[in-house]
This record gives sequence, C-alpha cells and structure tokens, in this order.
Amino acid sequence: MMSIERSSSRVRARPRMPRGLAMTGLATAMFLVILDAAMVNLAGSTIRRDLGLTAAELAVVVDSYLVTFAGLLLLGGRLADVLGARTVFLTGMTVYLAASVVCALVTSGGLLVIGRIGQGIGAAALMPAALSLVLGLYSSPAERTRAMGIWGAVAGAGSLLGVFLGGTLTEMLGWQAVFVTPVPFGVIGAIAVWRSVPPVPGTPGRFDALGAMTITTGISGLALGMASASEAGWIAAGTIICLAAGLASLVAFVIVERRSDRPLVQLGVFRRKPVATANLVMMLIGGTLTSLFFFLPQYQQDVLGMNPLAAGMTQIPLALMIILGSVIAPLLAKGIGLARALPVALAVLFIGFLWLALDPTTSGFSGSLLGAFLLIGSGLGLSAVNATAMAVRDSADGESGLLSGLVNAAQQLGGAVGLAALAGIAIGAAGTHGDISFRTAFLGEAAFILIALALSLVSVVRTPQAPGAASGTRRPPQ
Repeated sequence: MMSIERSSSRVRARPRMPRGLAMTGLATAMFLVILDAAMVNLAGSTIRRDLGLTAAELAVVVDSYLVTFAGLLLLGGRLADVLGARTVFLTGMTVYLAASVVCALVTSGGLLVIGRIGQGIGAAALMPAALSLVLGLYSSPAERTRAMGIWGAVAGAGSLLGVFLGGTLTEMLGWQAVFVTPVPFGVIGAIAVWRSVPPVPGTPGRFDALGAMTITTGISGLALGMASASEAGWIAAGTIICLAAGLASLVAFVIVERRSDRPLVQLGVFRRKPVATANLVMMLIGGTLTSLFFFLPQYQQDVLGMNPLAAGMTQIPLALMIILGSVIAPLLAKGIGLARALPVALAVLFIGFLWLALDPTTSGFSGSLLGAFLLIGSGLGLSAVNATAMAVRDSADGESGLLSGLVNAAQQLGGAVGLAALAGIAIGAAGTHGDISFRTAFLGEAAFILIALALSLVSVVRTPQAPGAASGTRRPPQ
C-alpha cells in the first residue's frame, strides 16, 4: 500500500493552499454524507407516505445505501492506495452527487433504491480516500487524535444541520429537496480538495475483486434476510436462505482474504487488541447510530404527533451534544488515557439509550426526552471519536489507508446489519402489519452499546495503559 508518510511529505512540500483548507475540503465529505443521511431520516415518514411504502420497505431503501457503502468501502480504500487518494476522492464525490440528483427525481420506491445504491457506491470511494488524505496531513499520533476530534465535530455539525434542514425542507418543499441540498456542499468540497491537495501517484497493484464480491454479497444476504424477517418471519424459507447465503459469503470472504496476495483486508492487523476492539466497538456504534436516526424521526412523528419540522428542531440538542462530545473526546483521552476514555463514553451512551427506551413521554417533547437526547448525543460523540482514534492512532507505514478503511467499514457494516436486525425485531414485535415497536428498537440499541461497553472493559483489563499513551505517543517496539 502507498505510504501515507510519503504522501504527507509531498503535500507539505508543495502545497497549493494552506493545510487548513485541505482539511476543510476533506471534512466536507464527512459533512455531506452525514447531512444527507440525517435529512433522509427526517424525511422518512413523508417518503413512506408519498411512495406508498411499508415500514419494512422503507428500511430496505435505507439499507440499500448502507449495504452498498459497507460492502464496497474496503475496495474503496484499496482503490485509494492503488489509484491515488485524491483521484478516488474526486471520482467518488462525482458519483455521489450524480446519484443524489437521481434520488430527487424518482417516482417509486424501486427507483429510489437504485439511486441510493449509487450514493452508496460514491460514498464508498470518497470516504476512505478522504480519511486517508487527512491522516497524510497529520502524521503524529497526537495530531491524528486531534484531527479525529475535528472529523467527529464535523459529523456532528452535519447531523445538526441535517435534522434542521431535513424537517424544514420536507415541510416546505417536499422530500425531494433533501437529496438536492447536499449537492452544492459536495461541489465546494471537491473544488477545495482539487485546489489544495496535489495529486500523489498510487502504488501499482491489483484489486481484490473476489474479496469485494464476497463481502458485499455477505452483507447484502444478512441485511435482506433480517429485513424480510419482519414480514415473512424468522423461520420462513426466504429468510433462512438469505441469512445462510450471507453467512456463507462472509466465510468465503475470510478464506479469499487469507489466500490473496493483494487482500482487501490484511487479517493479521486484528491480532492487535486495540485495532480489533475498536473495530468491534465501532460496528456496534454503527448499528445503534444508524437505527437510532431511522427509528427516532418516525417515533417522533407517528407516536408523539410531531410534524417533520418539529421533529427536526427537537433533535438539535442531540446533534449539538454530538459536536460537543467530539470536541471533548481528545481531551478526555489525554486526561485518562484512550483505553479508559472509551468505556466512559460508552457508559454514558448506554444510560442515554436506556433512558430513551423507558421514557414516559406520550405526546410532543418533554424535559425527560431532552435528558435522553443530551446523554445519547454526548455519548455518541465521545465514543465514535475515541473508537476511531484507537483504531488508527498507531498505524505504521502504508497502513493508514487500511486502518481508516477498516474502521469506516466496521461502522457501516454495523449500520447495515444492525438496522436490518433491529427493524426485523421491532416490526415483528409490533404484531400489526406496518407498525413498529419503538420501545423494542430502543432497548435493542441499548443492548448493542452494553455489548460494546463490555468489550471495551475487557480491553482495559487485558491491555494496561502504556506510559505516554494518554498523550498520543506511540509505544516502543516490543
């Protein structure tokens, strides 16, 4: 793989514009993806009503993007190494923006699924390339931890603006506007990166097409099987076939990666406990984050009686706390050590989800619901940033693209499979066609975080904090 240090030295040797502008343009990619996802979630109930979709069909619309994104994300990281990260970033952004326009023009659920798949393809290319370029701009572990804080804060800002604009645009202009609005942001970000980041030649090599096919098929099979279980049942033939095919494909993926001389994933990196723990935790965070913003807007509109604008406005405190948590996360890691900061963050997040699941509010917004939002938002910001920092902090030469792609893939994989699983369980638990048991969904999210908390605590017990780790310094070789 391409050495990120070599890449960063070239960026610093002949910059076209200040490094801050490059970071701004790259962070726009994260902002764009989060903004769009937040707006689409706020518009979900309106999309479902206008296109005549069931709750399960709406879940498929959301998951079609997530499955494509997660399944191709590792290939996107490999493409960034071979073809050059800037080239892949700009190409991915172009595909994403074109697919966004397609989504705005569709008239049926099936066509919307096609457009969302296109968005997933573009995002799978631009996201790992963007993070790889960020790591090239900031080479030391301490700088990278701070950069991850900025990265997380930008994600929170995208969520904040998304919940506001999603409700406002849907109420005033219709759900189609949520797909058009991100396009100018993407164009601005692409221009900033094109002007401020010089092209860096990639490392010649082959693509692991079989690995990409098996991982995408595996995720798709699992997600489709879990989503169909809500209507067909968990023991239905179609559900069992999809789940079995998904599991078989994932097993095949592992076998392919072990035998490939150019694998998408160098499985040996998972022998490092921080990398393995961080990716598992990020999978569970991804499942809770994605499902939360799928279920919450529908809960607010269908159960609490809010319109899309009110639902978006009341989610602003949650989004603000994601930003605040992302900003505080590097400070918490510096103060108590990264390995201890992650369990603290997850504990806050678990309490927030448990509070939401047991909240007694029956109409509108309440102080109790606000308390749950504040805890969930701060917990999400703290945990996502610290898990990402743990995954990529100690990357060696040529590993930045791999590790950044892995942690992004873990989050999206968790999102795709987690949403499908919780949708299948929550829709099935409702007992009525088309309904959702939101309490079941929120309790499921709390269970995901409890498992992540247990994993992070095991890591703390088994991996003592090395001197200087809290400040981001790398351990000496053993």
